[in-house]
Amino acid sequence: MQPNIIFIMTDTQATNMVGCYTGLPLNTGHIDELAARGVQFTSAYTTAPLCTPARAGLFTGLYSNQSGPWTNNLAPGKNMRTLGSYFKDHGWQTAYIGKWHLDGHDYFGTGICPPEWDAEFWYDGANYLHDLTPEQISLWRNGLNSLQDLTDNHIDDAFTWAYRISQRAIKFIDVQRLSRKKPFLLVLSYDEPHHPFTCPPRYLERYADFHYPLGDKATDDLHRKPAHQRLWAEAMPSPVTDGATYHHPLYFACNDFVDDQIGRVINHLTPQERENTWIIYTSDHGEMMGAHRLISKGAAGYDDICRIPFIINGPGIAARQIDTPVSHIDLLPTLLSIAGIPVPPALHGESLLPILTKRPAASSRAVMVEFNRYEIEHDSFGGFIPMRAWISNALKLVINLFDEDELYDRRRDPQEMENLINDPGYAARRDAMHDALLANMARIRDPFRSYRWAMRPWRPDRRAQWMGAFRPKPDDLVSPVVRDYDTGLPTQGVKIEEKRQKF
Repeated sequence: MQPNIIFIMTDTQATNMVGCYTGLPLNTGHIDELAARGVQFTSAYTTAPLCTPARAGLFTGLYSNQSGPWTNNLAPGKNMRTLGSYFKDHGWQTAYIGKWHLDGHDYFGTGICPPEWDAEFWYDGANYLHDLTPEQISLWRNGLNSLQDLTDNHIDDAFTWAYRISQRAIKFIDVQRLSRKKPFLLVLSYDEPHHPFTCPPRYLERYADFHYPLGDKATDDLHRKPAHQRLWAEAMPSPVTDGATYHHPLYFACNDFVDDQIGRVINHLTPQERENTWIIYTSDHGEMMGAHRLISKGAAGYDDICRIPFIINGPGIAARQIDTPVSHIDLLPTLLSIAGIPVPPALHGESLLPILTKRPAASSRAVMVEFNRYEIEHDSFGGFIPMRAWISNALKLVINLFDEDELYDRRRDPQEMENLINDPGYAARRDAMHDALLANMARIRDPFRSYRWAMRPWRPDRRAQWMGAFRPKPDDLVSPVVRDYDTGLPTQGVKIEEKRQKF
């Protein structure tokens, strides 16, 4: 019998907010149990530390620089397929419940279900707002900022978006349990613990005196760091007042609450269903929380916003931790492989199924993180600040196209305090990382690539090339044949290994 798949994601919940990654009392017991029973990736990275671009990577299998939403509130191109369409086209029952933020409209969405998902269960932000009165909407967005607010307004589980998402998920499972006609793909996308941090009062009471320890990075003076990070810190002052810890009861309470809502869905499965269901959990990105004197997210490659929890449970998968770098870009090909659906060559990532089935992970594996712009509407967070990071087991190279670059030793300096970009002891490894990043940008046909990514001040001997070979669009298994501009005939294809553009 074909296993079912449940993919669960949260918003703004990096590894620093999950107990099994930190050892801190964050009360994420249901997520921790998933880790204890499955594969926990300890070096998993978002494709972009920002909502819409991150979701583009997850659901299209392409980096946002190519799928279209390279900043918040842009939509994927009309020729982009998303996760649901692959599964629906192969006979699966598909449902998406929760935050979408991938239609290019606004934060909440349009309320209109895309054709690849089951409209009966679609429940984006616009649907949730439709179920609230105008007074409740104002209360949700701006009126629940303290324990007193939550208590006075009698906020309970049922008021929240998270609870209603879980309720619909439980109903969907019940419907599928009765029909048993098709395998199902169920995607649950929780807004929590993202602002406005709405949860019942009992959760907030637990964190009144909780102070999150940030370590040395709470006092990073940003010396030898990019100028835009110093501007960011000045514009949005750090909330860390004691020089060491982050105090935000609402954030931690909501983090606790969403874990319980995830648990409600998982625990609704019978033991037999659990044995025949793949459960994948992750989050889109993190929150700086005052680390490096920064808050929110944006143009930075720090683990605080880029290293995300990524846990996979599945039939026959042994519990273990994997330290090899992996990426959200690998999720779609992995899910397709699990389902036995052909993986298009056009996708930028690769299936993790071989790693999950105990084949050794490649020690040389590395992943890319991108950032281009925070949002299209206005110039918050500095406007266009293109960044590409390349992350291996040992090092993290961050190229800030208009600013100073960064290099961190992930093993010796996990808090990313010392920028080694000009350290001669790291020059050879730095340059090899740089070459690999440029090659990857060429491989995926990153439209923002240019000679400037190659010509960095710390690499004066690196030659740049103005022209590169023509390479046709890779096959996505559904589009018409790509034709050569000069001949009008179908392209014969080009082996990237042989004709990769050399910067």
